[in-house]
Amino acid sequence: MIELDQIDKKAASVLDGYLVRKDLVRTFSRQFPVPTYVVEFMLGRYCASTDQEEIDEGLEIVQRQLKSRTVRAGEEELFKAKALETGEVKIIDLVTARVDNKGEYIASLPSLRLTDVRISSEMVNQHERMLTGGFYAELGVTFDVAIAQESKGRPFGITSLREIQLSKRDVLETLAKARAVFTTEEWKSFLLRSIGIEPRGLTERQRDAFLLRMVPFVERNYNLVELGPRGTGKSHLFQQVSPYAHLVSGGKATVAKMFVENTARARRGLVCQYDVVCFDEVSGISFDQKDGVNIMKGYMESGEFSRGKESIRADGSIVMVGNFDVDVEHQQRIGHLFGPMPPEMRDDTAFMDRIHAFLPGWDVPKIQRDLVTNHFGLVSDFLSGCWSQLRNQSRVSTLQNRVYFGGALSGRDTNAINKTVSGLVKLLYPSADAAVPDEDLEWSVRIAMEARRRVKEQQKRVGAAEFRNTHFSYVMGADGVEKFISTPEMRSENSIGGDPLEPGQVWTISPGAGDENAGLYRIEVNEGPGSGVKVLNKPIPPAFRESIGFAEQNLYARSTQLVGDKDPRQHEFTVQLRAFDAAKSGAKDGVASLAALCTSLLKRSVRGGLIIVGEVNLGGSIETIHNPVTIAEIAVEKGASALLMPVACRRQLVDLSDEMATKIDIQFYSDGRDALLKAMAD
Repeated sequence: MIELDQIDKKAASVLDGYLVRKDLVRTFSRQFPVPTYVVEFMLGRYCASTDQEEIDEGLEIVQRQLKSRTVRAGEEELFKAKALETGEVKIIDLVTARVDNKGEYIASLPSLRLTDVRISSEMVNQHERMLTGGFYAELGVTFDVAIAQESKGRPFGITSLREIQLSKRDVLETLAKARAVFTTEEWKSFLLRSIGIEPRGLTERQRDAFLLRMVPFVERNYNLVELGPRGTGKSHLFQQVSPYAHLVSGGKATVAKMFVENTARARRGLVCQYDVVCFDEVSGISFDQKDGVNIMKGYMESGEFSRGKESIRADGSIVMVGNFDVDVEHQQRIGHLFGPMPPEMRDDTAFMDRIHAFLPGWDVPKIQRDLVTNHFGLVSDFLSGCWSQLRNQSRVSTLQNRVYFGGALSGRDTNAINKTVSGLVKLLYPSADAAVPDEDLEWSVRIAMEARRRVKEQQKRVGAAEFRNTHFSYVMGADGVEKFISTPEMRSENSIGGDPLEPGQVWTISPGAGDENAGLYRIEVNEGPGSGVKVLNKPIPPAFRESIGFAEQNLYARSTQLVGDKDPRQHEFTVQLRAFDAAKSGAKDGVASLAALCTSLLKRSVRGGLIIVGEVNLGGSIETIHNPVTIAEIAVEKGASALLMPVACRRQLVDLSDEMATKIDIQFYSDGRDALLKAMAD
């Protein structure tokens, strides 16, 4: 018996009857040829308890029923014989149906290798999903001897059918009440355990990636792409956990099966029947009709598709998962992150624009023994039922007057981010009346913006000019600080990148001092109540101590020119110098230090990709730089797009090669205030 932790105890106190030990699920799912949610349905019925004796009794019942009702390979004839001898046999199987040439419905039971089983039209019309891929059910199968004597008779028939799904309707209310006893972090962990993942040992990014995978289940018409390494369980959630999801394996996807049949009855396809339709191994997917991708694009945009003059609405989410054959860095060198998609999709920026989120599959660890949980989690069918009901709600209103997006976002960007935020908030707070704290709202905004920006970056790489501005930013509250969101795979730790840094952070290159060569640094300043400047580096490099001292005195002496009505003497500045090369002294970085102090106080960012160089003395004059050509070459090497230098360097830069001069925008300043104004982002 596992030792119950705090999360287990809280769950047991408020979710009695809806819990299952996930280690028990794995035991049965390896024994019997049925999906996880079928096993959990049985365990939830008989083993939803923390009492070991009750669990043991329930396990015997589940074992007996699964053993007697699931058909292993080679046992088909045994079950058929039981139907013949006893009149009826109970089985658990995936039931599908189709219309034959006579206009009659016939069902298929793959475990019995039967493709011509009689089934009533009432039963099919009551459970239309059996016409679009089928579902698991407990079935009563009979054998009629009289019909067997007929020519081309169909002796096997289905007389009873019970879906493997919970029948209660108030499941969401139960979940919402239970959520109130958990902290946010506990609830995230409990959700992960409910899909079989043990959160302990996962990094924050790994936990966030698993949670983002759940969004299509709770958000209507949500389009998600996940590409990454093999073995990370990309398709598991869509195949094993929820009966409301359907997995389309690699191969041809017919328009009729996906959307609507071109027949008199016009039966609805997968996107109408399921909450989520997932394309597995998406690189091998192709449509049977030339306009299949266009129909898909139209549906992903509006949630509608046409059949003749009729327009049909559906709310099934589209998920596409696939594998990289190379690592992320190499994939970006040879093309873009949509490279593994089918040819008709991979370079189509209009298709990309309809993707609400690109989940970084490389952030998800490979599923190994220590990653699966042995603790309690929600019965999958209960969880997926709650998720299905959450699709009827929207939490976009949570953002109103609380989060303001930057100018780089288009209308589709905003819509995509709104949908992702809505989904994440619903996962954390199942009750529509729950108050969402700022920190949880900001958490969901950052995940949503990064996942959407990843899409935008690939559009830019394809070469479309309209997608060139990818500097996504947001502000929390009307008086908040603008924060920029980056995609980590686009940024190397020791290169500049094109994203604006947080206020108070500035890239600089020291020209060196004595025998020390020039080197790249980042100055990071935070301000708070108090007074003075405190450098966190231990020990403080003497040359940098001198530069930050010059910057501090210039800030005090010229505060009105630099920061307006703000009084820097009423603030304490904490400063850290980060070196990215062999050089460590931080010499002659006074102008960059001054810019960092000012922007931390003004809550403004400097422009993305910018390096500021130069030294300011106590009197406010700018000192000359002895090696501006070397500094410009280092700036290009480090990936900077702009370089801000003292105007006195202008004549010396005639020695800069033409090749280098075309790779960077060099601008000049006359004094500290001029440098600050030219450095700050618009």
